[in-house]
Amino acid sequence: MGMMQEFKEFAVKGNVIDLAVGVIIGGAFGKIVGSLVDDVIMPLVGLVFGKLDFSNLFIALGAVPEGTPRTLAAVREAGVPVLAYGSFVSVALNFLILAFVIFIMIKQINRFRREEPAAPAEPPATPEDVLLLREIRDSLRK
Repeated sequence: MGMMQEFKEFAVKGNVIDLAVGVIIGGAFGKIVGSLVDDVIMPLVGLVFGKLDFSNLFIALGAVPEGTPRTLAAVREAGVPVLAYGSFVSVALNFLILAFVIFIMIKQINRFRREEPAAPAEPPATPEDVLLLREIRDSLRK
């Protein structure tokens, strides 16, 4: 079997199409969670910690030229290497929220997929030879 034929069989299977749909929805969902973290949660966390802007938390790894504003964008524009740990905190929080939401979704899907316990089935019909043997037994007893 040629490689193209194998790839065609692989690509047309339902699981690959389901995976593609999942990746597309996951990408869109990731943007929603990213906006939730950046636009809602991080400003609230910053407010709790004293009007702290997490997007501008950084450590300059070189000398910052005089007159350069102490913002991440300005320091980067000046060509100074920076350790932008504020962005990392935002991305880590984004990941944790996304992972938690996916965990809850999978937990619910698995709960729905669980099959109800099957009702006890009727006992199987007695084989014909056993019925004949019972008849013989009963007639010998008489």
